[in-house]
Amino acid sequence: MTEGSPMNPTRQPARERILDTAFRLFYAHGPRGVGVDTVIAESGVAKATLYKHFPRKDDLVLAYLEQVDRAWFGGLRTAARAAGEDPHAQLVGMFDALAGACRREGYHGCAFINTAAEAAPGSAVHARTVEHKQVVRAWITDLARRAGATDPDLLARQLTLLLDGGLSAGVLDADPATADAAKAAAHALVAAATTRP
Repeated sequence: MTEGSPMNPTRQPARERILDTAFRLFYAHGPRGVGVDTVIAESGVAKATLYKHFPRKDDLVLAYLEQVDRAWFGGLRTAARAAGEDPHAQLVGMFDALAGACRREGYHGCAFINTAAEAAPGSAVHARTVEHKQVVRAWITDLARRAGATDPDLLARQLTLLLDGGLSAGVLDADPATADAAKAAAHALVAAATTRP
């Protein structure tokens, strides 16, 4: 039976299999550490099929980063909303996403930081990693503004540095208490930088 055959309706479409395989391999080993031939072999698609969907490896890496963005940024927003309507609480609550990430089996840190470290400055892949960090910081700046921060940009920069540091320390420490410490630090930063109505 061939891939995408109507006789095999339960089989995942080729593009999704490629992306799922790339996600798993790129996150574990970094995009540079995984060849296209490995993605082809592990996803079970023909070389022509992979290149039909992703003409260049960078196209596959960018699609991987889009998946990571949806998962991580979506997780941050979900954790913030779960903390309630108060923007003060949301600024601290988003750190629950960090706790969830660091406790996940197979955790290897921030996919964007890891990919940026491998990517050539000025490349589309590097630009996408920078864009992700800018979008997250802009969202946090908006929350900080709504929370009444004296300097929303500064608070957002401090909190994103704390998030990124927590993502990195989660790998190095392999201790769930790292995320708890980051959340406590975020609480102190938010309290010092904002005034409650």
